[in-house]
Amino acid sequence: MIKPFSIDIPQSALDDLAARLDNTRLPAALPGDDWDTGVPVSWLAGLVDHWRTGYDWRKAEAELNAYPQFTTEIDGQLIHFLHVTSPEPGALPLVLTHGWPGSIVEFLDLIGPLTDPVAHGGQAADAFHLVIPSLPGFGFSGPISDTGWTRERIGRTWAVLMERLGYDRYGVQGGDIGGAVSPEVARAARDHVVGVHTNGGPSLPPYPLSDEELKSLTPLEQDRIGRIGQFLRDEMGYISIQSTRPQTLAYGLVDSPVGQLAWIMDKFRAWTHPTDVLPEAIISKDRLLTNAMIYWLTGTAGSAAYVGYAQQGPWGETKENSGVPTAVLAFAHDVTIRRYAEQDNTITRWTDVDHGGHFAALEEPDLLISDVREFFRSLR
Repeated sequence: MIKPFSIDIPQSALDDLAARLDNTRLPAALPGDDWDTGVPVSWLAGLVDHWRTGYDWRKAEAELNAYPQFTTEIDGQLIHFLHVTSPEPGALPLVLTHGWPGSIVEFLDLIGPLTDPVAHGGQAADAFHLVIPSLPGFGFSGPISDTGWTRERIGRTWAVLMERLGYDRYGVQGGDIGGAVSPEVARAARDHVVGVHTNGGPSLPPYPLSDEELKSLTPLEQDRIGRIGQFLRDEMGYISIQSTRPQTLAYGLVDSPVGQLAWIMDKFRAWTHPTDVLPEAIISKDRLLTNAMIYWLTGTAGSAAYVGYAQQGPWGETKENSGVPTAVLAFAHDVTIRRYAEQDNTITRWTDVDHGGHFAALEEPDLLISDVREFFRSLR
């Protein structure tokens, strides 16, 4: 059964948030107060002040509620999703899947151009019906009621969702966790998925590589392997915590809005491009806060961490190739490499871009929209 859903946060929850923000206790700044030791106190204090005095949740809530939303139960889990149909009769259904620490908020700037391209300077033939689910355990699809929410299980769940909506032919798109889930939808429903589009790649390269294999790579590919190594050395801490102690972490994040904000903003600074630019120069403060609010208001920091990183399978694992045409839009921050992605995906389009970061829909919406349109034109 599919039920209509509308976001309606009680005023008491917003009053509680305001009181917590008013009584925030910030830590003493570490020497230098820079991003090398985490989110700087001086920078976060400014964002918290905007959260207290300048940010309007009700405006954001109305923006989200402008789109039809629904919930349904699949495999024992409540699934929340946006379902925005196009005015064009020949529109192709498309599933958009977010990642961590993102949410459905990532896709707000894509909805209009993808569903109603004519109104945004495009062609009617490029129209999509959009299905935008919240990942199990994330936001209004949380919390989770059982274990085992791997990307494969989520892929099967999305296939059931699309069948339940009456869609027989559709495409899938995503980045981060969504980039890993999207190929799994194709593996689960290869007779129904016409194409897979990912930003950042459908799979990660193996690591480490032998010296001989490393020498066979192009300079761009060598740079990506080098950045994988740097990530494993300098940034693995959050994965280690979230994949082993998500419950312990959740106490701090669910109880402290500033703790939740800092945990998320650490990654928005590290994963937007270029990294030496502050996140709000790339993505607006209000959009950053609305994304954080989805986690705060639903109290899903723990379940999102649990689903996002308690995944089985080694780094660079090779999987069955679904045979479904697959496109990759690789931005400057991304580390995917075509020769390895082709081992378990049928790559028919690959585009390397020398700018842009991990949050493609938020950072480079126009480029992402254009690439999605071009890829699916021959697959409709």
